Amino acid sequence: MNNPPVNPPAPTHTVFNQPEALVDYNPFDTHPALQQSLEREGGEAFVDQVREFAQVAASEIGPLGFDANEFTPRLRSHDRFGHRIDQVDYHPAYHRIMKISLGHGLGSLTWTGKPGARIARSAMMFLHNQFEAGTMCPITMTHAVIPALRLQPEVAEVWEPRVMASAYDARFLPPDQKHGATLGMAMTEKQGGSDVRANTTRATPLASGGPGGEYELVGHKWFCSAPMCDAFLTLAQTDEGLSCFLVPRFRPDGSINPFHIMRLKDKLGNRSNASAEIEYPGTWAQLVGEPGRGVATIIRMVAETRLDCVIGSASLTHKAVVEAIHHCRGRKAFGNHLIEQPAMAGVLADLAIESEAATALALRLAGLFERAGGGDEQAELLARIATPVAKYWVCKRAVGAINEAQECLGGAGYVEESILPRLYREAPVNAIWEGSGNIQCLDVLRAVAREPRCLEAFIAAIEPHHDAHPGIGKRLDAITADLGNPDSAQAHARRISEAMVLCLQAAILLEADSPLAEAFCRSRLEAAGAGLFGTLPAGIDTRAAIERTFPA
Repeated sequence: MNNPPVNPPAPTHTVFNQPEALVDYNPFDTHPALQQSLEREGGEAFVDQVREFAQVAASEIGPLGFDANEFTPRLRSHDRFGHRIDQVDYHPAYHRIMKISLGHGLGSLTWTGKPGARIARSAMMFLHNQFEAGTMCPITMTHAVIPALRLQPEVAEVWEPRVMASAYDARFLPPDQKHGATLGMAMTEKQGGSDVRANTTRATPLASGGPGGEYELVGHKWFCSAPMCDAFLTLAQTDEGLSCFLVPRFRPDGSINPFHIMRLKDKLGNRSNASAEIEYPGTWAQLVGEPGRGVATIIRMVAETRLDCVIGSASLTHKAVVEAIHHCRGRKAFGNHLIEQPAMAGVLADLAIESEAATALALRLAGLFERAGGGDEQAELLARIATPVAKYWVCKRAVGAINEAQECLGGAGYVEESILPRLYREAPVNAIWEGSGNIQCLDVLRAVAREPRCLEAFIAAIEPHHDAHPGIGKRLDAITADLGNPDSAQAHARRISEAMVLCLQAAILLEADSPLAEAFCRSRLEAAGAGLFGTLPAGIDTRAAIERTFPA
């Protein structure tokens, strides 16, 4: 009897025309604009430290980031006996990332006072953000809290050494039993949002009150990020008005401070970091700064976090562009590599120009902060106006740039095995956090009205480049005209901010002799289309722009 033929098993399909995964590269050594910005702004003494961290970010934080975002935080409001414990469990990858970054000084390096330390820290933040942005929230807040704490010396004396320890300790213990501490903030309430003066949380003095005094808080906060930090700055109403308080997770006697985590937020963005809605049911707090001056106190922390929003968005943009360039070098379509197709090269080059301008502006802003901290009044005045325009523009542009980079990969850029969906989900938060677009643009008008020297400092920074490109003078004239009409200035606040930031980016690139400066001026300062990427003017060397951004 003849046996019937047996069909051989179908062979596994052959995978071809796919780029290799982007691994085993140093994101500092392959980013000329970041290297040059670090040195130009005064961080040259830290080049080796930044390069070392870049390698750690790519090789360790990168892989850990995927686990930290896949295995999400979990709220444990009560223990098995029914006691409230209000704790959040994170995946070990999250804790490992926190330990790496705080250990490299991302929460403390600025405050060592070493020349260039803030610039180096900003460059390392830029590198970290490319590989895992969720952990940036508690790291940013821990770093940013120091200027506000220093308004209350006895509070700073206790908490600043815990930040400066540069150590991460995830245990839920009183801070004096830990190796280091993280700090956060909780301002937003349901009825107020950006209008924090509408807050209803109430603070009652436990004794005489006043700066450094003890209070009890009753109220709610609709958004509190990283609720397992050791302490938070928060806002609450006193008889004198809205005031700023430090709220630790443990009372001074070591007992747990009532801090009720009502739920974790199901938010757009990263999934590694927990964001929560909390209640103060009679929570111990310590007044920081003068009563009734809460906004003036916490704004010192907010200014620092706004800088990190700019750094973060520039970083997300650059990582997306690098991923797109790498993909297009390794994949063919319609008979040629994607990177050699003129339409694709135009998109990639346009994204490259956007990335360099954002990177240079972010590091320049860090340089202004450092110089302002050293007593440079002109730097302080320029930073006052450059911070809101940079946050407004860079954070908003990141969303479109990252989405365009996803399109360069097609469907491969839309699945979670790629980092691009995570970058895209993360991008909007920096535009919303610490004041959305309108808040930033109105802050520009407020700065000009309250301190006209801010505008003078801005013009002084741009004027030397007035004749470098006709678009600069044209934009300056438009800014002056719009600001000169108080009745319509608020309606045109976004137009004013856009003109300011484009002039500032152009000036920085020209001053740096960036090979992309002319392309930036031609594509951003001259009238062009509806602002989508890939519409560069004729004659721009797209290959040079791409190679500048991520050398082959």
